[in-house]
Amino acid sequence: MKRLAFLAVAALAGCGAEDRFIAAPQVVATERVPSRFASIEVREVSLPTHAASEEIYVEAEGGGLAVSELLWADDPTRAVTLALSRNLAEITGARVAPEPWPFDAFPAARVDVRVERFLSQADGTLVLAGQYFVADMDGNGRDRSRLFRLSMPLAGDITPAAAAEARAALVRDLALRIAKDGL
Repeated sequence: MKRLAFLAVAALAGCGAEDRFIAAPQVVATERVPSRFASIEVREVSLPTHAASEEIYVEAEGGGLAVSELLWADDPTRAVTLALSRNLAEITGARVAPEPWPFDAFPAARVDVRVERFLSQADGTLVLAGQYFVADMDGNGRDRSRLFRLSMPLAGDITPAAAAEARAALVRDLALRIAKDGL
C-alpha cells in the first residue's frame, strides 16, 4: 500500500525528465567519537546501479525495482560521498576530505565504502548494506574491514521526501559505525 502511495505521488509530481527532487537534507551527527587518525580520506562511495542512478528506485512487488519520475537533485555517488565525509569530520573531529586528497601531507587513513544495497523496501524501510574498509596509510597494522546492514523506517508514506530524509540519516549512521568500529 505504501509503495502504491509513493508511485502515485511520484507520478503526480513528475511531469517529465526535467523534474528534480531536492537533495537529501543534512542530518547533523550529535555523537562524537575520537579517531586514532588525525586525517582521513574518503574514497568515492561505490553504489549499486539502482542507487547510483539519478532516478529514485523503490522495491516493487516480487522484488523487482520500480522507478519514480522524479530525479535526485545531485549525483547520488557524489552526494553520498560528500555526506559521509562531512559526517565523519563532525563525528571524529579529524581532518576529513573526499578523494582526491586536497592537502599536501598524505592522509593517515583511507575509508573505502562499497554498498551492495541502498533501497526503499516494500515494507516501508530503507536499507543500506555493504562493506567498508579502513586502510592505515602509515602502515601501523590498523587496517579494518567490516560488513554493515543498516535500516530505517520511512516516516509516513513512502515519498521521495521520506526517502531523502532516511538516506541522509543512514549515511550519518554509517559514519558513526565506521568511526566507532574502524577509526
